[in-house]
Amino acid sequence: MLLVRRLDRGLSSSTLRSTSFCRPSVSGLSRLGFFAARSLPRRTTSTSSSNRRPDSGAMAEYADGVGAWGAWQVEPSKFTQLVVNSMRTLYPEELADRKWDNVGLLVGNSESDAKKLEPTVMVTNDLTFQVAVDAIGQGVSVIVSYHPFIFSGFKSVTNSDPQQATLLQLAKAGVAVYCPHTAVDAAPKGLNTWLADIVAGPHKHTPSVAIPCATAPESHSPAGYGRIGHFEEGAPVSLAEIIKRLALKLGGLKHIMIASPVGSDIKTAKVRSFGVCAGSGYDVLKSADVDLLVMGETSHHSALAAIQQGRILIQVFHSNSERGYLREVLKPSLEKLLKEAEPKAEVIMSEYDADPFKILDVSTLQEA
Repeated sequence: MLLVRRLDRGLSSSTLRSTSFCRPSVSGLSRLGFFAARSLPRRTTSTSSSNRRPDSGAMAEYADGVGAWGAWQVEPSKFTQLVVNSMRTLYPEELADRKWDNVGLLVGNSESDAKKLEPTVMVTNDLTFQVAVDAIGQGVSVIVSYHPFIFSGFKSVTNSDPQQATLLQLAKAGVAVYCPHTAVDAAPKGLNTWLADIVAGPHKHTPSVAIPCATAPESHSPAGYGRIGHFEEGAPVSLAEIIKRLALKLGGLKHIMIASPVGSDIKTAKVRSFGVCAGSGYDVLKSADVDLLVMGETSHHSALAAIQQGRILIQVFHSNSERGYLREVLKPSLEKLLKEAEPKAEVIMSEYDADPFKILDVSTLQEA
């Protein structure tokens, strides 16, 4: 018998009797204002997924099948934290220009990941796919990449993007990534101080900061972006000498790009003051009252502006202005700190890290 519920109390009992003992059509029920309650097939009971005993293998590390388990159980790598703390001691993250920069631990790893790897850090200027694969192959636990590996957020992580494909490889292998960038630039004994010392060479000069860092801790003051140097009064330095010293100290460069005012002679020019800023440094130095600007790279229009102001501008390619510092200063400084806590710690340089640009002598090309 079809059960029905009376919705209209105004219906007569005769109408109710007629609908209670016969099977009306759906359209008939609609006209009468009734709702038909149809029986549904009974569901078979199953164990809730939240109570299901986890499989052995990967989940066994976190789930024993008894209590709650989840992401909170993942223990961060102790060695990675040691690397992070050491980098923060050398280059506090407060020194970074966080208005646009992205510094810090950008890719983490777990203690279980680190136990499968060596207590080794690989230092690189740029984290490319080749650098990542090399690090994984050598069992590296942490990569310290000067340039941030991640600048902006992701809405997806797939192998269709080179950066994301690299990230997936690193995450799969359990390799962490720390990026210091402008914290290294601004430190009192950082990248730009090193670059300024190369320009000055053996000559006495008065150093200063181009743009002070307002957030620098007392332990790392004075700090700031870019460096300015003034040679002693009456003792200008040969531009040719500075160029040769830069080429030698920055890795034996054979070519350097230089923009100089119309009519000036590079071979005989003298320099009384200079400003340096590694990487893309023109915006940091454009207001500096100096004869010579030294940077990794700048734009065509910035170079034109400089020579119209009577200044000389040298660019050595972006990463060429940075990589030498990582090898000569950052690597040994970091390794010394790490070994105080972990004697087996080792810091190595990437062999696949290089500036993407090369100067090509077209006369050496031969047609196939």
